[in-house]
Amino acid sequence: MEKWIVYAFISMLFAGFTSVIAKLGLTGISGEMGLTIRTIFVFIFVLLFAAVAVPKQEFGIITQQNILWLALSSVTTSLSWIYYYKALKLGDVSTIAIIDKGSFIVAVLLAWLLLKEQITMRIVFGCTLILAGLLVVSRR
Repeated sequence: MEKWIVYAFISMLFAGFTSVIAKLGLTGISGEMGLTIRTIFVFIFVLLFAAVAVPKQEFGIITQQNILWLALSSVTTSLSWIYYYKALKLGDVSTIAIIDKGSFIVAVLLAWLLLKEQITMRIVFGCTLILAGLLVVSRR
């Protein structure tokens, strides 16, 4: 199995834990405060990780294009987290998590439009299954 697939599965596992642990952490506080506390810890952890994992010479090859796209990504991440935590405070983790995973469909479409990635029948089928799951779980 390729290394990136292993990383993706590890990411999936931690993301699953994140939602449940976050819901527990929101007890008695607002979603906004919970997100703020979580983000402070993420910031510290990522800085420590970068100090260990990023070679010093890599800082010298950063371009304005890198900064632009990563800055835009941070805006979309922030907006996603803000609304995820608002939803998490009010709703069920299982429903919120599957709706959030609908982002896969958005990512596939944007990757096709912007990155010229191919959409195969396998991807269409996967998107259809995710959409079906999203509809089944989110309906009451």
